[in-house]
Parts: sequence; C-alpha cells; structure tokens
Amino acid sequence: MAKNLFRSIGLVSAVALIPAATAALAAVDVDTYRELDQFMSVFERVRSEYVEQVDDKTLLRGAIDGMLASLDPHSSYLDEKGFSSLMTTTEGEYGGLGLTVTQEDGAVKVIAPTEDTPADRAGIKAGDYLTHLDGKLIYGGTLDEAVEQMRGAPGTNITVTVVRPGRDKPFDVKLTRAIIELPAVKWEIKDRVGIINVNTFNKTTTDATLAAMTAVEKSLGGPPLGYVLDLRSNPGGLLDQAIGLSDAFLERGEIVSQRGRDKGDIERFYARPGDAARGLPVVVLVDAGSASAAEIVAGALQEHHRAIVMGERTFGKGSVQTLLPLGQDTALRLTTARYYTPSGRSVQEGGIKPDIEVPQLSDPDYKDRPVFRESDLRRHLINELKVDEEVIQEDGKPDPRFSATAEELKKKGIEDFQLHYALQTIARLDKTRTAAAGEPKKTGTR
Repeated sequence: MAKNLFRSIGLVSAVALIPAATAALAAVDVDTYRELDQFMSVFERVRSEYVEQVDDKTLLRGAIDGMLASLDPHSSYLDEKGFSSLMTTTEGEYGGLGLTVTQEDGAVKVIAPTEDTPADRAGIKAGDYLTHLDGKLIYGGTLDEAVEQMRGAPGTNITVTVVRPGRDKPFDVKLTRAIIELPAVKWEIKDRVGIINVNTFNKTTTDATLAAMTAVEKSLGGPPLGYVLDLRSNPGGLLDQAIGLSDAFLERGEIVSQRGRDKGDIERFYARPGDAARGLPVVVLVDAGSASAAEIVAGALQEHHRAIVMGERTFGKGSVQTLLPLGQDTALRLTTARYYTPSGRSVQEGGIKPDIEVPQLSDPDYKDRPVFRESDLRRHLINELKVDEEVIQEDGKPDPRFSATAEELKKKGIEDFQLHYALQTIARLDKTRTAAAGEPKKTGTR
C-alpha cells in the first residue's frame, strides 16, 4: 500500500488518503436501521434460496458496488486489483495499451488514448466503444475486469473490437502491449516556441514542467518566443500538481477553491510570486479529453488573463474524490467536494470554453465522431450554478476561418492543426509584444 498521501481530481484517480470514519455511524437514525433490516432480509433470502449457491463475499461486493453506483460516476469501491491498479497508474509504469476508459451502461468507453502508446498509434479515439477482447464479449462485466484483461506482459498481442459512432460496422484492431511509461511531461521546440506537453498530473508534473522550460531556454540559448502548454487528452490527476503548474505561470491571485457539502467547508489555493515564463506569451491547448486537473490549470490561466486558451471545450469534470482506506489493500473512492475557478465558476458539466475555438482539422473524421464529456455520463453531478447553455449550444458550430480538409493540411506538412495554429498565435503575440516595447524585430535563435 502506498504510504504517501495524495490528492487527485482525475477521471480515474482519487483525492486524499485518510482514515475511514466511524463517527458517522452514530448518526444512523431509526428509519435507516429499518432499511438495513430490509437489506439483511434480502441478503438472507438470496443466499438461501437463489437457484445457485453464491458466496457471501460476492453478494456483499455486489451490494457495495450497487450502493456506490447510485451516487455519481466517479465514486467506487477498489478491491485489491483496483487499488493496485490505481497505485500503478499514479506512481509508475505498467504493461498495457495506453487507454483511459470508463463504463457506460455496461459498455467500456474510451475517454482518451495516452499519447505515443499502442492504442494511440493504432488510431483508437476518444468516444470509441470496446466490445470484445480477443473475441470475448466484455459488455456487462466490470470495468476492473476489462482493464485487467487489457493489461499484460509487454510484447504480447491482443485484438480489440471497436464500435465507433458514425461507422456502420464494428472493426478489429490488433495491438501489441508495451510498457506504458507515465512521463508527466514531454517538451520540444518548433519555430522558436517551447511546447510543453503535459500528459498527466502525477507527483512529478510541476517539477518536470519547470525542468522542461529550463531545457527549452538552454537549447535556444535564450528565451523562446513563448510557450504552448498542451493539455489535450489530459485526464487529470493530483490536485497539488494542478495548483503547482498554474502557480508556475502566475504571479498572484487565487488558483482554485474546493467546497464540500457544508457551506463553510471551503479551501482556497493561491499563487506565489514568480512567473517561470517571465511574462512570455502562453497558449494553452485543450480538447474534450482535457479534464479535472487540466481544467483547473486552463481556467486559472484564462481567468487571470495569463494565457490564451485554444482548442475545444473541455470535458467538464468539476468534482474532487477522496480515497478512504478500508484495509491494507482496499479503499473507497468517494466524491467529497467540488472545485471552482478563481471567479467562483464551476466547470462541472459545462467545462472550460476556449478563448479561440479551433477544431482539429487534421483529424479526418472529427466532424463525424460524437464528442464524449462529463455531461454524457449517467448520474453525473448537476452543476448547482446554472451551466451556460450557450457554451454547449455553440459547441461544434463551424467557423469559416477553419475550412481546410485533413488531406489539404497533410499536403502542406501540417499533421496537427491545433498546434500549428497555436504556434502562429505565439508568433503574432511576439510581434505585438516587441512592437509595443519599441524593439527591432530579431531573427534567428536568441
């Protein structure tokens, strides 16, 4: 069992590791005891009269799963395998395909493929449904069982049957499992712009981002024109890392607040002086797979006018989970709070709307593939602050500025249109900044 305490707001992770409470039992009233008596009556009838003998552990696990399933999509019970999987996902590497998945009405649905993994390279996309693994139907099973089957020894093969909305027939994809390393941050330089690709929010994210920015400057021999902070398909992760990454670009002000059930249960987090980018232009790239911790960063930088948020409306997960240990290797993952942007806005359901909406034109079927977000999940939390319906209604409307086809872009050597547009934006911002400062335009590496 991991000894470190961690806080997370990702799609598949949890928030704080704290002792299980027992004081709440004292609050159980008479009506609740009647319901518990009813539960025990059902339990006894099933174990004694069901057509086949079922062990007590199976029945109790089903009862626990059913109770948590009545809450929201992010609360769940983690048995030994589930708890070990969570620790692996947040701490290190594993053998598998590189998919973030959820379960919807018994079906396994892809939230996002991890960049540069077997699933990503094979073209599996967000919103795809996985129905069979090596020809065996996985519909109706648990999510943990499906994840367990997809993981395995690196180098071994698995055939995944995919149902993609917009296509008439399912199709098979043969994948070779690989070591799925979980580097939080990758970086590169294009057109004298530092591109910081943040794939997840694990315990190394903030430090890795700062190290990447240092490496960019060292490679260029001076500051870049600006930075692109790429948060696309980032499913979230640790809350303290979302705060740390936001703080890296902010001088002051609130980053995020989280609020529990009680009105007075509010915790606020603030930036400390010191902008690691020293005021250089920043573009934050997001899409429908940018969730939770990624939305905190995008919302904070957007509302403090520190960055231009560009791309597509984000996933819309504004809840915080707490990990409550129930033993040495089992735990309860429970939604305990909501988080809010500096202006007091909840992104639950609505997500973060970009300052500039840029479709991924280099994806040939982006128009036909339905977009999957938090609001599509059954039993998702309702935003108690009214969601801006215009945000959702405007989503997907064509912009006359963006009319090129994927084939046309490919002929021009543009493999990633959103990133291409972000680089152009940084270049324009640099021209404006240097002109305002009265500096002559510089050329070459600086």
